Amino acid sequence: MAFQILLNFFIAVVWMFMTSSLTPSTFVIGYIIGLLLIIMTRRFFPGRLYIWRLWSALKLTAIFLRELVLSNISVLLLVIKPDLSSIQPMIFALPTELEQDWEITLLSSLITLTPGTIVIHVSDDQRTLYIHAIDVDDVDEAINSIKNTFEKAIMEVSRG
Repeated sequence: MAFQILLNFFIAVVWMFMTSSLTPSTFVIGYIIGLLLIIMTRRFFPGRLYIWRLWSALKLTAIFLRELVLSNISVLLLVIKPDLSSIQPMIFALPTELEQDWEITLLSSLITLTPGTIVIHVSDDQRTLYIHAIDVDDVDEAINSIKNTFEKAIMEVSRG
């Protein structure tokens, strides 16, 4: 993937020098030409095209922003109208399928940055995250929600 990105930038810079125009618009045109060349020669590159991983990263960002807004609203409602009899704080274990350190760190960071949840511990074998949530009605629903949003999106980014 990194090779494809560098090759695309190199083609864009070569295009700028060939046209004798060092403007941003010339770079963008060269970048698009380089992308088209990489798409046409994709069978010579191992793995998928880097564009798909970038698209997956954008989807992960959109998922995080949506969850951030929804969590902020729910925490705001808890703060404005505190009904301590209905709030159910809970610590639960989230088994994860992520393998690499950076994937687990990213998942932990996204969970912690979402208001109302925090990762308090990662098991020694890095297969389980222990999460504290401010208000959980159903543990299985919370686990499935995290697995179907953040974990799934991270796996798309890392594994193509």
